[in-house]
Amino acid sequence: MSIIIYGKNAVREAVASGCATGLKVVKRFEQDMIVQQAKAKKIPVELVEEPELTRIAKNPSHQGFLAICKGWKNYTIEELIESSKRSAYPLLLILDGIEDPHNLGAILRSCDAFGIDGIIMKKRNEVPLNSTVAKVSTGAICYEKVASVPNLSQAIRKLKDNGFWVVTSDGSGTTNYDEIDYKCPIALVVGSEGFGVSRLLVRDSDFVAKIPMVGHVNSLNASVATAVFLAQISSSRSH
Repeated sequence: MSIIIYGKNAVREAVASGCATGLKVVKRFEQDMIVQQAKAKKIPVELVEEPELTRIAKNPSHQGFLAICKGWKNYTIEELIESSKRSAYPLLLILDGIEDPHNLGAILRSCDAFGIDGIIMKKRNEVPLNSTVAKVSTGAICYEKVASVPNLSQAIRKLKDNGFWVVTSDGSGTTNYDEIDYKCPIALVVGSEGFGVSRLLVRDSDFVAKIPMVGHVNSLNASVATAVFLAQISSSRSH
């Protein structure tokens, strides 16, 4: 199934990563470098008027660029575990009920920035990888390995059997996020914007860690919490 990606940065990465099978570009951008790169890769480019692109994208914020992409591969847990072995310290992200496409797009962008090895999501009750997610991720969606699974508890058990330690981000934690030794295979669990991580997954975790809050609000949204944890993990592993 084909997927539409729009927005200049997202389309640039769709071309660079090889997932774009065709481009539709507003005529005034005919000489843009993205168009030249697409042509060099033998990717068909169609020049259109702006209203036509808006109609196809169903959104006026396309910035003049739209890509038709092949559907994303759904990796298996086994494939993520195997590919993560190339890392000195494997790192996988488990998402429990992320429903906001803007949050998921921002999470993908952070995952790409910090070089995580893969993402595990539920098949149901989770926002799908769609055009909005792709645009917010600024193209990071083209590079991340994602596994959609029917049961996160079973996925966690498999990860534990393969040497992963499970760290859950939750305000109920008694350990601060910067007090954990991350120099080992880690599966980080982040919950939904409204309900957090399910009690079952909290129970299955090796560590339940919180980000200390000193202001007036008592929580961060899912994408910000993910970025804070990934930055801490990356920093602690570099020392």
